[in-house]
Amino acid sequence: MSGENFRDIQAFLAVARERSFTRAAAQLGVSQSALSHTIRGLETRLGLRLLTRTTRSVSPTEAGERLIHSVTPRFEVIAAELASFEELRDKPAGTVRITASDFAANTVLWPKLSKLLPKYPDVKIEIAVDSGLTDIVAERYDAGIRFGGQIAKDMTAVQISPDIRMTIVGAPSYLKKHPAPKTPSDLTHHACINMRFSIRSGVYAWELKKGKQSLQVRVDGPWTFNSIYPAIDAALAGFGLAYMPEELARPHIDSGKLQPVLMDWRPTFPGFHIFYANRRQLSPALSLIVETLRYPK
Repeated sequence: MSGENFRDIQAFLAVARERSFTRAAAQLGVSQSALSHTIRGLETRLGLRLLTRTTRSVSPTEAGERLIHSVTPRFEVIAAELASFEELRDKPAGTVRITASDFAANTVLWPKLSKLLPKYPDVKIEIAVDSGLTDIVAERYDAGIRFGGQIAKDMTAVQISPDIRMTIVGAPSYLKKHPAPKTPSDLTHHACINMRFSIRSGVYAWELKKGKQSLQVRVDGPWTFNSIYPAIDAALAGFGLAYMPEELARPHIDSGKLQPVLMDWRPTFPGFHIFYANRRQLSPALSLIVETLRYPK
């Protein structure tokens, strides 16, 4: 059936149901003359008269009644299916793919989203742990998580965590053998635990800030990781100094297993943001996740 016939049969059913061109035209949002033209065109193509018209009433012919009984159940099924899609459009459902660092996944995504999913059984979340600056459009992710300062201008971003302070720490066993650095330049004489966020990027330079003075210090040491958690383990084992979010170091500092150094040079970065392409129309599922993660609440 052509699209034209499909629409014309819908028009015929409306006239037959209302027994009036006037009421059917108002229901369909067209003029009465346009509706009459549509029905005449359908009858011409079928070679059958479908409606009997008088000055006072409109009623189906025998052929019209047969067409009504034949197609009405099918149109009702189609209408029901379309209605179900309307409900799906407004109801959170489907899989949302997010790329995030392990730190963001463990400290922000999991605590909040693990409480969300039981309430929305039709929503599924796929989290790809990747510390690199992934192109979410090219890699077909629905959203990504990064520090606020790392997001491209053509993305929409929503903050999902407080700002994050960084700190440099070392184990007492390491600092007993190697006096704590007093200035950033002293770091070049220390074993430091490095980070490389992707195979295409260089080793990360430690970003330090004191007042209005900002520095990037390239350090060297026995270990390089692309994840912060093994870097913490290496620092705890006494392999050298590590640069990490204070939130992750704090439990170990409080227990005495790690000691902070260069306390005057701790920078603060804009917190984690969830971001997605500006041109993207948000699905109900992604909208739900964004609102769940939004900071502050």
